[in-house]
Amino acid sequence: MKKNIFIILFVFCIGSRYSFSQIMELSQNSVYNGIDVLIESNFATLKGKTVALLTNHAGRTKDCKTSVEAFQKTKECTLKFLLTPEHGFYTTIPAGEHVGNDTVFGLPALSLYGANKKPSKEILSKVDAIVIDIQDIGIRSYTYISSVFKTLDACAEADKEVFILDRPNPIGGLIVDGNVLEKEFESFIGIAPIPYVHGLTVGEFATMANEEGWLSKDASGVARKCKLTVVKMKNWNRWMRWEDTGLQWFPTSPHIPTVDAVRGAAMLGAFGEISLTSIGIGTSSPFQYIGSPTFDIEKISKAFGSLSFEDVEFVPAKYRPFYGMYSGKDCSGFLLRFPPGTKLVPYYTGIKMMLAVRKVYPSLFNASKISPKGKEMFCKATGTDAIFNGIFGKATDEEILRASRKGLKDFIELRKKYLLYE
Repeated sequence: MKKNIFIILFVFCIGSRYSFSQIMELSQNSVYNGIDVLIESNFATLKGKTVALLTNHAGRTKDCKTSVEAFQKTKECTLKFLLTPEHGFYTTIPAGEHVGNDTVFGLPALSLYGANKKPSKEILSKVDAIVIDIQDIGIRSYTYISSVFKTLDACAEADKEVFILDRPNPIGGLIVDGNVLEKEFESFIGIAPIPYVHGLTVGEFATMANEEGWLSKDASGVARKCKLTVVKMKNWNRWMRWEDTGLQWFPTSPHIPTVDAVRGAAMLGAFGEISLTSIGIGTSSPFQYIGSPTFDIEKISKAFGSLSFEDVEFVPAKYRPFYGMYSGKDCSGFLLRFPPGTKLVPYYTGIKMMLAVRKVYPSLFNASKISPKGKEMFCKATGTDAIFNGIFGKATDEEILRASRKGLKDFIELRKKYLLYE
């Protein structure tokens, strides 16, 4: 009786978001991360191996224990080293800052965001395999997949196995948005020819990179491949938002404290490189505000109102950053809200927003006011110079929005081969 009442209340609370079969699945199952599946199998795939683990404190079991603790408890394999990405093991180091080596849980924690961007030959010689358990956010410019890519590359060269313990994409597995990165703009914030919002899990991305010949070439000019095993999740479906997984979110970096910050970063992150407006950095809701001390909320509301936005709401707001752009000043603008849905196109929406701002405040869009470094980073983040040149030039809105989806259709077709989940 109690179970039936729970299901009725559950259905009532989430309304028509999902089909009945999806509702029943949510009420009965929570997602098992790759680490949970590994534990359930008693570490069978790693039995007898000595490993290094690429992770941080957001890499946790469904019961919120760190993956490091799970590895230290088992006797089936030996954890010899930790490898840490940008932001360090505890994800407290600001973006772009050097991450040094450390000791965590009594283990050497070796940085992949310092002098080295990939595991050294010395480290690889001391282990049988690298295990990757990293909570990515589904955005190309977020460097965790770059660290994964570099690790695959190093292991392919050294003939070492890689095991990926898969995790949900917090934006979901259905949303794919943005132009595909152009070769000349490859960097550590754009490591592979994928859209800005790729809709892949780390395991799917790694499989694609490995199979598509994106890793470095050997002496004969042939792209290397590593021995790759993905430990898949259980109960995760592509339609799921993070809130549907039953998992706790842990900050993956200083400015990604929540899942809504992930969605906001997918919309506004690239524009943070050129500082046209405040995007909430320095507030308790980073990437969830847009504004400035001089914004006229009524005029911009009218400009936004003339556009169609999917699965995002703009709430008029006042806020005061306590560091960063406009530190200590009251800003007029909007708080971004993300109601439930799977139609969000965050990158495309972010560009549409800025084009609306351009109509109200054209003087903001003066290329001579943007530093050469800012332009360089914006083009690396967006993976092209077409959007910068269009926004700061004479391109029409339609031309800019078309550039923001260049290559997307072909990528969506390509990725079908690598989807591991329904």
